[in-house]
Amino acid sequence: MTTSENLPYDIQERKVIAETSDLRVAEMILAPGQFIPWHRHSHVTDTFFCLEGDLQIEMPRVGNAIRLTVGDSFVVPTPRAHRVSNVGKGLCRFVIVQGVGAYDFVPLPEPPTS
Repeated sequence: MTTSENLPYDIQERKVIAETSDLRVAEMILAPGQFIPWHRHSHVTDTFFCLEGDLQIEMPRVGNAIRLTVGDSFVVPTPRAHRVSNVGKGLCRFVIVQGVGAYDFVPLPEPPTS
């Protein structure tokens, strides 16, 4: 399924590769300047795999943002607040594995305080 519908934010594309009640795998594409706003998950860990471009993951109380390029991966554990951005000049494409547990998207203020 290829869709960006039903997301609480705008991105170039989202393709769900596999989804069960406690695991989701999706390929996402962010255009230059696009981002997934500050949020957290109650039960799932996000594991990012950068396939193309420059992906930035910001988390409160972390000295520097984490920057991923092609071949890099990073895990954001539950319930850590985070924001994901395309910081490059071209498209940013990544795979995200979300699990194990029921998926939710809890929006947070910009930027969160914890």
